[in-house]
Amino acid sequence: MGTATVENPRHYKYYDLVMAGFVTVLLCSNLIGPGKVCLIWGITFGAGNLFFPISYIFGDVLTEVYGYARARKVIWAGFGAMIFATIMSYFVILFPVDPGEPFNERMQPALETVFGNTWRIVLGSIIGFWAGDFANSFVLAKMKLLTRGRYLWTRTIGSTMVGQFVDSVIFYPIAFLGLWTTGKMVEVVLFNFVFKVAVEAVFTPVTYAVVGFLKRAEREDYYDYKTDFTPFSLKD
Repeated sequence: MGTATVENPRHYKYYDLVMAGFVTVLLCSNLIGPGKVCLIWGITFGAGNLFFPISYIFGDVLTEVYGYARARKVIWAGFGAMIFATIMSYFVILFPVDPGEPFNERMQPALETVFGNTWRIVLGSIIGFWAGDFANSFVLAKMKLLTRGRYLWTRTIGSTMVGQFVDSVIFYPIAFLGLWTTGKMVEVVLFNFVFKVAVEAVFTPVTYAVVGFLKRAEREDYYDYKTDFTPFSLKD
């Protein structure tokens, strides 16, 4: 027997802004970030990895303040935005260029390089995000109940460890299995996992400040005692 979902019909002042921030970071890190590979201190990584962890911080804030069900809506909004951006990128690249405009001859190869990711990378990115973000939100909500709302840092870092692990072990095999050696894939997965969790840890003071501000401003500190944790719902 499933747990009944408790409706949360309140309207919030900043919820929509947090949702917009989450979707913006998600789209930019997945569309702009993969277009460049960086080398810093002998370490190679995709530029998007610098910013993608911020989406998990948004996810932590949403779940901590508004509850799992409200965060679930935002995750689905991000999922839909990624699907639309992928379809739009495909058709923008596919449409024939106007040969009478010389600028197009220079722009088309650049568009194909930045937005023309293979179907495996796109599929891995979308599925990895979906599963990782739901794992992150679920773990944080459950840990909040177990800790009775104390020790926020344990929830933000602990949930990020689970979410980023799920994301990485889904994305990289889908995107690069058979193209990379097993050793290389394990190395990249471990590096990205450690790096993203480290970003979450470094931003912990910022997370505390944002969560505290929103709880006071919204007069909300939601506990998911009777929430139905299925990801396949849009109920509050």
